[in-house]
Formats: sequence, structure tokens, C-alpha cells
Amino acid sequence: MEGLTLVIVSSLSFIFGGTLGYYIRQSIARKRAGSIEAELQKRLIQTKKNAEDIIIKAREKAEKIETSTKADLEERQKLVIKAEERVFKKEEVLEEKEKKIVKDEQDLKRKVDRVREIKEDIEKVKESTLKELEKIAGLKKEEALEKLFEKTEKEYAADLAERIRKLELRGVDQYEIKAKEILATAMQGYAIPQATEITTSTVIIANDEIKGRIIGKEGRNIRAFEKVTGVELIVDETPGSVMISCFNPIRREIAKITLEALIKDGRVQPARIEAECEKAQQLLAKKIKDAGEAATYEAGVLDLPDKLVRVLGRLQFRTSYGQNVLWHSVEVSLLASQIASELNLDSSLCKKAGLLHDIGKALDYQVEGSHTDIGAKILEKFNIKPEIISAVKSHHEEYPYESIEAKIIQIADQVSGARPGARKDTLENYLKRLGDLEDIALAFEGIDRAYAIQGGREVRIFVKAEKVNDYEAQKLAKNIASKIQDELRFPGEIKVNVIRETRIIEYAR
Repeated sequence: MEGLTLVIVSSLSFIFGGTLGYYIRQSIARKRAGSIEAELQKRLIQTKKNAEDIIIKAREKAEKIETSTKADLEERQKLVIKAEERVFKKEEVLEEKEKKIVKDEQDLKRKVDRVREIKEDIEKVKESTLKELEKIAGLKKEEALEKLFEKTEKEYAADLAERIRKLELRGVDQYEIKAKEILATAMQGYAIPQATEITTSTVIIANDEIKGRIIGKEGRNIRAFEKVTGVELIVDETPGSVMISCFNPIRREIAKITLEALIKDGRVQPARIEAECEKAQQLLAKKIKDAGEAATYEAGVLDLPDKLVRVLGRLQFRTSYGQNVLWHSVEVSLLASQIASELNLDSSLCKKAGLLHDIGKALDYQVEGSHTDIGAKILEKFNIKPEIISAVKSHHEEYPYESIEAKIIQIADQVSGARPGARKDTLENYLKRLGDLEDIALAFEGIDRAYAIQGGREVRIFVKAEKVNDYEAQKLAKNIASKIQDELRFPGEIKVNVIRETRIIEYAR
């Protein structure tokens, strides 16, 4: 019983304590809620006050900006108005100038028309006056001019002679250069012997039985030989020889060496032909180098690049009208050097230019163009001096002479080649060609004399000045050149040089 009472008392105490605690918590919560609401209310009031302050400041700032913008806008409007006023003024000035220009153009046009009319009137008066004077004097205009010139010349002959004497004294140096050129031109008549060479290669054979081996069964060997070497092999009835024909001298020489080796060995067959051809190419390369070195040593030009020496050596197997081009070049080098020494000019330049003047012929069958242009390109590649290149380019008068040394190279070239005996041409044919050139020139009217010079490369014609004027002389040169081209066959080109001059000779006694 006491235990039950204890339980009941404990339960009632628990219930009472819980109820009391609940009311105490509710009271505390209400107090706290009141304090939070008060704080929130206080903050709200402060925020509204701050917002009002910001709005007031923003309004003040906006008013200031508006005031400044209005002032700036008014200033800009003033500037725009001033600019428009200036533009209007300029337009007015331009309109006035345009009106003035139009007026000036009209005035100028009227003046030009007036001047033209006056000029026409003057021409008419001039013509009528000239006719009247011719009628009165009984002389034509040309006759009157001739008499006037004649009279003037007689009156001022002494003054002219004195002026000429002063000019001669003043230009001694110029006359000395001119004298050297004349002397160099006179040297073109010199000549020295030169052996000729043929342009085809002949291989000697011991007996005609070898011809059968060369031809082979059904022509097998000869076809293989021609295919490998690139030449034409002529096997005919000529006893003891076989002919090799090819426009390329290098290939022709390789074919000759190959054929000689095959004949010596006795075995002629396609495989053997190819092997011997390779050996021949190697042997020829050495011959070309040796020939180039020998030429440079003979000419005394020892500072050429090795590759250029090899190109020069190829000229050993190149001929021009039967003349060996390499030794022709050596001869030109020595001649040019000697002539330059006699004239106190640059002999070393002439020596090198003379040796290299035909270098283009080493490749003219492989490269398109004249041998002078090809030679100039080769020398440019090896950085040879421009003075030497200029002399090489002008030695056939395809380019103008830039120095006396260039003229000397042309002279030495002509001395070595353009004459009887130096090249493959008989004296009879040579003289006949020169005679034909002179006869064609002399067939035209007004010709005084005609001479074929420079080995038939030029025909120099003197006309009668009283019968042929300058215009007719030009026409005459063209007609003579056309007739030579139509009637004669010749290599290269022939220069037609028509000279018209007036000589007056008087004797003082």
C-alpha cells in the first residue's frame, strides 16, 4: 500500500512538474519573440531612412549631370552652327572661283581660236610672199638657201677654221682614243697561218672483212652501235675506212674511240659495244680536261675555275668551217694580248677574253641560242668579270662595244678566222663570194665604190652624195641586203654598211 502511494505521488509530481515547465517555456518564448519583432522594426525604420538618403543624393547627382549635359549640348550646338557658317562661306567662294574658271576657259578658247586664225593667215602670207620672192628673184627656195649657205661659208671660213683648230687642241685626248680605234681597225687586215680540220671522223680498218663484223648479222651490231653512241655509222664501198657522222662532236669522238677499240679487240657484239662506250666516255673526259689545261697553259691564263677549264676543253672536239675552235681561241687570246700591249691597254683582260670568246660553242648544240649569249651565261655562272663578258658578247657585233678591248677581241677573232686558209673554204670560192657581194652592191644606181671586207661578213658601200640623199641611202641599204639574202647562200649574217659623205678639197697656193 505504501508502494502504491509512492507511485501515485511520484506520478502527480511528474505531471505537475511537466505542466509547470511547459508554462515557463511558453512565457520565455513570448518574451523572446517580442524582442525580435522590436529589433526587426528598428532595422526596417533605419533601412527606410537610408533609402531616402540615397534617393535624395541620386536626385542631386542627376540634377548636376543634367545641368552639365545641357551646357555641353549648348556649346556643341554653337560649334556646329559656326562650322555650318564656314562651310556656307567656302561654298560661296568655290562657286565664285568656278564661275571665274569657266569664264577664263571661254576667254582662253577664244584666244586660241584667234591665234590659230592668225597663224593660218601668217602661213598664207608667208606662202604668198615666198612665191612672190621666187618670182622676183628667179630662184627657188632650195636654190636661195644654197646660195645663202655658200655666201655665209665664204664670209666665215676663217672663223670656222679657227674654231676647228681650238677644238682640235682642246680634244687631244679624245683624238688619241679615236686614233687607237682607227689603228685597231687597220689591224683587221693582218693574217697568220692556221691548219684546217675536217668535220667528220674517219676510222681506218686493216681490211674490208671487218666491215662485216661491224654490220653484224642482219645489221644487229651496227644498229646497236648507233643506238648506244648516238651517231650514224657509214659503211660503204670505200676501201680501208669507215665514216662516223654526227652533229655533236663529243658523241662523234666517243663513237670513234669505241669503234677503234672494238676493231682492235676483234669482238664486235652489242654487250661489248656498251662496255667499250663507257670506257670511251671516261677516256674522253680525261682528254677534255687535258686539252683545256693545255690551252690555258698555252695562252697563259691560269686562274680559271676547274669546271670552266673542262668546258673549254670540249672545244678541242668542236670545229667551225673546219677550224679547231679550241686552238682558234688560243690564237685569238695571244693576238688580242699582243695588240692590247702595243696600244698600252689591258692585255691580261684581252688575253682571258680572247681565250673564252667562243666558250658558248662548247654547248651550242645542247642549249638554244647564239654561242655569244650562251657563252655570256656560262661566264656569269662562274663569276667572270663583267668587262670580259661584255667583250665576249660583242665580238660578233650582236651587242654594242663597251670598250676598246672588246673591239680588239673582234679584230683578233677576224684575224684568226675570217680569211682564206684559216677555215674550210678554197681561195677560189672565197674570192668568188667576195666578188658576188661587190657586184650586187655595184648593180644599184648612185654607187661610187663597194668593198667586201671582214671575210665576207660585211660589204662597205660608198654612194655619190650628190645623187643619193640620206633617206635614199637608208632605202638603198635595205634593198641591197634583201638582194644579197635572195641571191647568195652564206652562213651567219652579212652587214651592209652604206656610207654617204661630202668631201670638199681646196689648195692654198
